[in-house]
Amino acid sequence: MKKYILNKYVLILIGFAIWMYFFDDNSFLIHKELRKEAEKYNSSIDFYKKEIEKDKKILKDYDNPEAMEKFARETYQMKKDSEDIYIIQIDSIED
Repeated sequence: MKKYILNKYVLILIGFAIWMYFFDDNSFLIHKELRKEAEKYNSSIDFYKKEIEKDKKILKDYDNPEAMEKFARETYQMKKDSEDIYIIQIDSIED
């Protein structure tokens, strides 16, 4: 048994395996880190795809001129020329 472990080919193979696992530029540890980073980016891609779908639905709703007008009136307080807008702000009453 000791004879096989001390064989120069076995020692070279063990040294090569250790070198490849820890020290080489393409080591398994670097591949592990790169896989983690790729998974992180893939999850962010999935998140942004969902956000794009959500935004497409919102934009599709605003193709209707009435919905666009409602959005402009509520968000930017826009009005027609013949209208007056009164904004009522209610302050909270503190005791």
